[in-house]
Amino acid sequence: MPSFPASAVCRTLPGATFNQLRDLLHQTALAIAPQATATVLTEAVLSATNRSLDLEVEQFVVVVSEPFSALLSAKAVGPESGLEPGLHSELHSGPELHYESSTESAACEVNLTFEPASIAEFLFQLRPLFSHQSDVPDTLGQLCQQLRPNDAKLQSEFTLQLVERLAIAGTANPGLNSDYPFVSVCQPVEEALRQQVEQERLLNQVITQVRQSLELSSILETAVQQVRHFLQADRLVIYQFDAHLAAVRPNPQTPFDSEPLQHLQPGYGCITYEARAAAEISSVLHVAEEENCFVGIPNCQEKYCQGYTLAVNDVEATYVISPCLLKLLRRHQIQAKLVAPIVVQGELWGLLIAHQCFAPREWQESEKTFLQRIAEHLAIAIDQAQLYAQVQQQKETLEERVIERTQELHDALAVAQAASQVRNEFVATMSHELRTPLTCVIGMSATLLRWSFGHLSDRQRHYLQTIHDSGEHLLALINDILDLSQVEAGKATLNLSEFSLTNLVNQSLQTLQEKAESNDIALISEVRIPAAGDRFTADQRRLKQVLLNLLSNAIKFTPEGGQVTLRAWLEAETAMLQVEDTGIGIPEHQRPLLFQKFQQLDTSYQRKYEGTGLGLALTKQLVELHGGWIDVDSTVGMGSVFTVHLPAQQPSAATDVPTTHSSQGNLQGRIVLIENHEESAMLICDLLTAAGYQVVWLVDGSTAVKQIEILHPVVVVADMQLPGMDGYEVMHYLRTSPATQALKILVLTNHCPDKTDSHYLEAGADDCLEKPIEPEQLLYKVATLMDSVTPAALEAAYSP
Repeated sequence: MPSFPASAVCRTLPGATFNQLRDLLHQTALAIAPQATATVLTEAVLSATNRSLDLEVEQFVVVVSEPFSALLSAKAVGPESGLEPGLHSELHSGPELHYESSTESAACEVNLTFEPASIAEFLFQLRPLFSHQSDVPDTLGQLCQQLRPNDAKLQSEFTLQLVERLAIAGTANPGLNSDYPFVSVCQPVEEALRQQVEQERLLNQVITQVRQSLELSSILETAVQQVRHFLQADRLVIYQFDAHLAAVRPNPQTPFDSEPLQHLQPGYGCITYEARAAAEISSVLHVAEEENCFVGIPNCQEKYCQGYTLAVNDVEATYVISPCLLKLLRRHQIQAKLVAPIVVQGELWGLLIAHQCFAPREWQESEKTFLQRIAEHLAIAIDQAQLYAQVQQQKETLEERVIERTQELHDALAVAQAASQVRNEFVATMSHELRTPLTCVIGMSATLLRWSFGHLSDRQRHYLQTIHDSGEHLLALINDILDLSQVEAGKATLNLSEFSLTNLVNQSLQTLQEKAESNDIALISEVRIPAAGDRFTADQRRLKQVLLNLLSNAIKFTPEGGQVTLRAWLEAETAMLQVEDTGIGIPEHQRPLLFQKFQQLDTSYQRKYEGTGLGLALTKQLVELHGGWIDVDSTVGMGSVFTVHLPAQQPSAATDVPTTHSSQGNLQGRIVLIENHEESAMLICDLLTAAGYQVVWLVDGSTAVKQIEILHPVVVVADMQLPGMDGYEVMHYLRTSPATQALKILVLTNHCPDKTDSHYLEAGADDCLEKPIEPEQLLYKVATLMDSVTPAALEAAYSP
């Protein structure tokens, strides 16, 4: 934005008017102070130097700040004398700033400038006067560095007030020039300042529109109207080049009345905005340039891109050798034109053109500068609009991508849910299909080992034991896979009960004692839990599974002659369980693999040590299911230490379940078994018969419900997965029929959840038994159900 000329005011004024201008500068400095630092210097600063000011001025005021700077100076004129010493002003404190002078009517030559270079030159001339003060010259140098062209808004406000005071001074002293024959006037101040004020007002209005609005069409339409009025031009237009016509279109309500835009020659454009002084001036809206008219005008667009402003005072004289262009200008009543380029981001977007239609016109330098400044601000508005359009396009694109991605995620979720449903169904089916034959393998081998019919040789007993142990091992692998699947799916629940940690530790060690002895490994127990406080609440089965996994892992990786130690102690409400071995240890770089599924540490381990790599992964999941965590510390060649931190859970109504039981119940009771799998049914029948119960085996559920009313059993053992009428339907019929409401129902299922959250119990079952069946558990649960039924209840239930 161009600055003011070196002397905005240079004229002779009364001393009183000069003092008013001093007050105006001080008031402007005070108005700036809240937003920026403003420094004010007057001739009073020279009193400390004892040196005269050799600048041909007697009084001065310098205001220096980043947004606004000015220099006001004065010296006496006339044949009599200079300004008396009393004219030197004294700044009074308080809200009102004024200057006292004994010769306020004396005339003085006043010079006011806003030019940074002139102010800097004046400050530079002050520096020698303060050479004896080391810091003052540096301060003056720093003030020079703050000088900038004045803020347009502040300049406009100051200029308006300046014009008012000068007008008042002219009215109060009409004969000032005749009274003082030595007065010189540098320029016609009032008219120039009024024009400058009007320019600044219009510029401020355009700037405000640019800053506050993104409606480019409105900005451009308003701008051409106001600029035309200010320049008093017959017509003012905006010409857009074809490359930018798509970015900002003219008013869509105005129809095109000339060549269609798609037929424009490359590199040219058309007029998109127009303002006319009168209706008799022809419209050129949407008129396009003719290609041949620019032949012979080299580098036309390049010159405009560099900021070139074209002023043509008379087209007849300027384009006498360009008949094509002159013909075009005559056709549209153009006698003179002033053209300023609109350059956006270094590219020529268009032209801002003023037309004089009925006579030539000599364009003033101030008019050229003004049109150029308007074009610069319109370029800013266009750039903002283009950026906003890009942002909106990116926003729409992003929204479309979000919608598409959301739909993709929705589809993927639906596929995942379907896959999860298929997996759950597969897991349930495989659980049944795998556990059922394992029931026969484990159950029958255990039955033969316990109640063999005839003499067994040592080899036969060894074979049976191997079959039983292999079945147990296979069951453990299946349970690990199913348990891990349930935990990861968020479907695992805790069957909480209060139990003895010491007993749990001893049972875990006892389970693996034989395996440790076969590998020549010593199992050591270190339990530091007082007997009085040896009660803990957790899922006993899952916690035992954690201990067995850690102990089995330690035994597996400990060489012969080593030892495995299981420690247990309590810290407040947290159980600390620690398994330490003297095994091979774990390298630091392989520890991240410890708790990952299907991972063993390296291929050599996989060849030497059996396992699926699920044990530690499941252990970590089960510990975290309790709200705890597991740590590991290991040294290669010396061993590893796994420490489980297990917070106590909220107690439930569940109680301890003994691991071994004897069939001491009502042996006179009759049991109905509903099982379609022959091997499983034979095993259960043999176990219950050997225990002294009367067992009736039924295969079909629909037949069973009719037979139960005739057989009058005490307990019904039913598989939940029956063909035809399944276990749920059997239970519903038995519970709704008055003749069978008193009997007890034990269901066989692949997974027996917590009693507090069991859908089997809600459906009518009294208890459940998880497959594969452990003989002790079966006998214990049947005996418990038998004991819970009184003969009177049975007699009342089955009496006619």
